[in-house]
This record gives sequence, C-alpha cells and structure tokens, in this order.
Amino acid sequence: MMLAMAYDRIEMKPGVMGGKPVIRGTRIPVAILVRECAHGSPEYVADLFDGVTADDVRAALAFAATRG
Repeated sequence: MMLAMAYDRIEMKPGVMGGKPVIRGTRIPVAILVRECAHGSPEYVADLFDGVTADDVRAALAFAATRG
C-alpha cells in the first residue's frame, strides 16, 4: 500500500480522541488497530471493529511504521 493512500485513511483532529490518529470517519485509534494486529491478520482485526476494513488496518500499520 502506498503511504499516500494510508494517509488518506487516517485523520487527526483536536476534538476527536484528543488529536490522536484515528481511522477517518471513526473514533478508532490507529494504535489500537496496530496492537490488535499482534493477534491476527488485517482481515481478523477489521472484523473486530464496525466500519473498519482490512485496508484501513493496513493503512494504520503503514502510518505507524512512519511514526516510529
């Protein structure tokens, strides 16, 4: 997945989850999706959260990889 595509799926707004990165249009933090990937595939993680796709989870992983 291209990094630009990952950034299209992630947003940070001061009024949403304290400005932490979340999946666009949700209140689901990137950090939670990344943590859940320790337990399964992006498809598995996406099934855990309403409104999240496997591509959203991959975007969260790509985003986190660039943030250290």
